[in-house]
Amino acid sequence: MKDYLDPRNAEGMPNLADSAFAMDFLLSVKNGIRNYGFAIAEVANPELKRVLTKQLMQAIDLHGEIADLMMKRKWLHPYNFKEQYPVDLKGAETAVQIGQMTLFHNDTDRGGMFATPNE
Repeated sequence: MKDYLDPRNAEGMPNLADSAFAMDFLLSVKNGIRNYGFAIAEVANPELKRVLTKQLMQAIDLHGEIADLMMKRKWLHPYNFKEQYPVDLKGAETAVQIGQMTLFHNDTDRGGMFATPNE
């Protein structure tokens, strides 16, 4: 990917971006589930424990919904490493390519485009 402005380099990018957003959401929900578990174990108030347990169950349901969506869209293959590996490899390669792009010119001189304060 030499030219990030070339439309050819955007082919497949919406699907790749959607899968990355979904994976980030899935991991965030998973982190929340873990935190609810810790919180439930530490809370002494029975009412608060019930509220946290209800939220934990909702988070587990949400995790299942996100994972199901990702499996349906072929973004996640939790039971088949041979299918998941190419998906992960493509995401890693794309991240490296984006990281190697020159997104900003080497010369950052604004050339008088903005007013400068009196010196």
